[in-house]
Amino acid sequence: MPPATDDPNEQQIRDSWRDNAGAWTNAVRSGAIASRVKVTNEAVIAAVLDAAAVSGPTVIDIGCGEGWLVRALTSRGLSAVGVDGTLELIEQARAAGGRFVAAAYEELASTPHDDLSRANVAVCNFSLIGESSTDDVFRALPHLLQPHGRLVVQTLHPNPEPDDGPAAIRAEDGWREGSWRGFSRDFTHPAPWYFRTMDGWRRLFAEHGLTDLAVREPPDPDTGRPASVVFTARME
Repeated sequence: MPPATDDPNEQQIRDSWRDNAGAWTNAVRSGAIASRVKVTNEAVIAAVLDAAAVSGPTVIDIGCGEGWLVRALTSRGLSAVGVDGTLELIEQARAAGGRFVAAAYEELASTPHDDLSRANVAVCNFSLIGESSTDDVFRALPHLLQPHGRLVVQTLHPNPEPDDGPAAIRAEDGWREGSWRGFSRDFTHPAPWYFRTMDGWRRLFAEHGLTDLAVREPPDPDTGRPASVVFTARME
């Protein structure tokens, strides 16, 4: 394996996912994450299906976690494979069925693997948490996608919640303190995450040659506020 970045924030992300793999798997599979059940699971599935209808039926789920999205896409007729750098999550994914590859983000551009070659669509569903690790994914896209393939990214909406208070107003890209607020006590030591404004996300796509950027903001049915933001863009 190539050496991982020495950024302590990135290391904390890796450590947190390793230590919380079991709790995360239980939360996803039991439907304990309300926003996913109500909105975001179907939002990302719809975005990938739309991208595949234009680009083709092969999909790489980058940061696949315990594998639910790969199985959901496969059940809808797509050919999907998941990749994740957390071995504990890959083991959970494989045990439940599907095609999965263990590889860290920094390996994606340099480690050849038959299952990770030239898909029509790549999807990152709440899996772009770091700074340099996200850059690694975007740099790897020419190795992972067919020409004119699509990238789908679902992530936390950049706008603060109304009840977060003035201190939560987010105007600049940068590291933020993590939280497992709303999750069970089984989760421990939340990792930091790298926040991007909407303009920050747009710059990231543009810097890596992704065009035709489309933005969806699926609403929470109870509040009407965006539950997430979903970006779709095309490789040149």
